[in-house]
Amino acid sequence: MIPNPEWWRDFFTGPTLDFVRSSRDRETTIAEARFVEQALGLTPGAKVLDVPCGGGRLSLELAARGFDVTGVDFNEELLRTARRDAEARGVTIAWEQRDMRCLPWEAEFDAALCFWNSFGYFDDDGNADFLRAMSRALKPGGRLFLDTPLIETRIPEIESGERIWWPVGDLLALEDRDYDHETSRVESEWTMVSNGKVHTSRLSLRLYTYRELAALLEDAGFGGHQAFGSMDWEPFRLGAPWLYLVTTKQ
Repeated sequence: MIPNPEWWRDFFTGPTLDFVRSSRDRETTIAEARFVEQALGLTPGAKVLDVPCGGGRLSLELAARGFDVTGVDFNEELLRTARRDAEARGVTIAWEQRDMRCLPWEAEFDAALCFWNSFGYFDDDGNADFLRAMSRALKPGGRLFLDTPLIETRIPEIESGERIWWPVGDLLALEDRDYDHETSRVESEWTMVSNGKVHTSRLSLRLYTYRELAALLEDAGFGGHQAFGSMDWEPFRLGAPWLYLVTTKQ
């Protein structure tokens, strides 16, 4: 059982939002958007669903490339940032404030993405609900791009015990993490130091093995998985630091 099943409601507040908005620079965002575009095989005018979109970082870049983007997030403050930045850049994006497990669309989108470690927030039923909602929203043959850590990628990192402070503008962030083998969840305490003030919050993320994740995707109607270990298109294998997975609605 998750100690706080709705941890994400309290986590994405205060300095954490500054971290989310600022910890990826423009060069990284362009590289990730290019990778997403190529991995999903997007064609001009394609309808793309970004869930959760956060502050709209990738939604904005994809819209600027000519795609018809809808961004969904539960956090109104992040969506306000997204709307402001879209207006400043002169791009049109449909922003929706919703729970990512409850999407209203049926066969509406050509492609979808769940990027930047945004999968695994919920219990197993909730994570499965999210994948089924994404499947319903996609047209048959539509592709989903999911980036996520796995048990195979995260446990060696946690075992190393390495703790790193990340400077983001005037903010310093530290993640202190542990793995609960009974729940297969990473339990993290994040410490944010900004303007002499210290803010702590807790994150809980369900980790799956590759096989477990593939089974969840197949139960949701996906297949034909393509798995990469980096944005250099290296095939995913043991020792890869991350999973970038493209899968197709059957």
